[in-house]
Amino acid sequence: MFSKILIANRGEIALRIIRACHELNIEAVAVYSEADKEAPYLQLADEAICIGPADCSKSYLNIASIISAAEITDVEAIHPGYGFLAENTEFAQICGECGITFIGPPVEAMKNLGDKVMARKIAKQAKVRCVPGSVGTIEDGPEALKLANDMGYPVIIKASAGGGGRGMRIVHNDISLRSAINSARAEAEVAFGNGDVYMEKFIVEPRHVEVQVMADSKGHAVHFYERDCSIQRRHQKMVEESPCPILDKKTREELCGSALRIIKESKYVNAATVEFLLDKDKNFYFIEANARIQVEHPVTEMVTGHDLIKLQLQIASGMPLTLTQKNIKLNGVAIECRVNAEDPDNNFSPCPGRITRYIPPGGFGVRVDTHVHQGWNVSPTYDSMIAKVIVHQKTRTEAITTMKRALGEFIIEPIKTTIPACLEILSHNLFVKSEVDTGFIERNF
Repeated sequence: MFSKILIANRGEIALRIIRACHELNIEAVAVYSEADKEAPYLQLADEAICIGPADCSKSYLNIASIISAAEITDVEAIHPGYGFLAENTEFAQICGECGITFIGPPVEAMKNLGDKVMARKIAKQAKVRCVPGSVGTIEDGPEALKLANDMGYPVIIKASAGGGGRGMRIVHNDISLRSAINSARAEAEVAFGNGDVYMEKFIVEPRHVEVQVMADSKGHAVHFYERDCSIQRRHQKMVEESPCPILDKKTREELCGSALRIIKESKYVNAATVEFLLDKDKNFYFIEANARIQVEHPVTEMVTGHDLIKLQLQIASGMPLTLTQKNIKLNGVAIECRVNAEDPDNNFSPCPGRITRYIPPGGFGVRVDTHVHQGWNVSPTYDSMIAKVIVHQKTRTEAITTMKRALGEFIIEPIKTTIPACLEILSHNLFVKSEVDTGFIERNF
């Protein structure tokens, strides 16, 4: 096991990793930008190193500064968390060249699964259904037009690299295809430094279901069942739950087995999420894989009882997975709501500022993952998520009731947050009946 690691991230995920480290008797080094110098979780770290100004490109995305901090503090490994450099192959490769373990997948596996076109090829080799689409990347020419007509509209243009909804365009006819390809390419180039795009058939009103997997360096891999992440706004998840409430046992086994085949085919190591679209007939199609821990990993932890961050650390240190699939059971239902500093009444515009009143919820079955506190200044520089509320109960009905109670208790003033929007979603009769898909927010709110 490692004796000392560096956490190349900030906020609630940095605090989450610090806690996991200390429970495994690992010293944790936190890095921070000048904007985060007052963050209380820095006091919980064994060491804290400033890596630059508030600008991400000069701090949390500055590979040279992070590697320098790692060398100065003499750490054995770096945990990237999620976002920032978590899926940056250059960073992972430099870590290896410097003799520092990257707590994540091998560089080659990250490259293959990070490129959505290559990931589709891997899925097909593993005999997993993909959404019908282009064999490789496309240009705005006759071939794209022919492919779109062969598949039938609507189609969706997607960036080969990156995620978060950037570089994605839904197209309904020939007239808008060329402009959609060009605008998606331009957006992808700015966001990811890679303007390659590909085309898929757009599945109408699908659910977004993803499988949490973990693999060690000995070739052993297990899944921790699925999460339903269908409640999204502009491809950004708002509410996640586990298990998916509409899956039957047979479909669940096939879905999770497909995820494991992709992971084994790619020779993957450490934590990953394999994402699928589920149509109205419960047919599932692979769309992509995320080579990192996910924001919504706590819902999986609650229903399986396994600490995924600890498992990441153990696997990265060279320890084999001692879990077998039979050891991993689903227990009850968990729901997570993301609390963002955004104003739902003003088109979800960012709402930075100082929190003068902060009272988090509690009680049986309630977990709050956050780094903020009363007096904390929410910076406009970083992602707007300031907390995650997770509940765990025996049934979905009880979980919804508990979540509504918890969100009703949560006081964050004076800034606006997405709590009212989450409460509206939880109270909607279609959500209660689990008759939702990825277009639920746009259609109903």
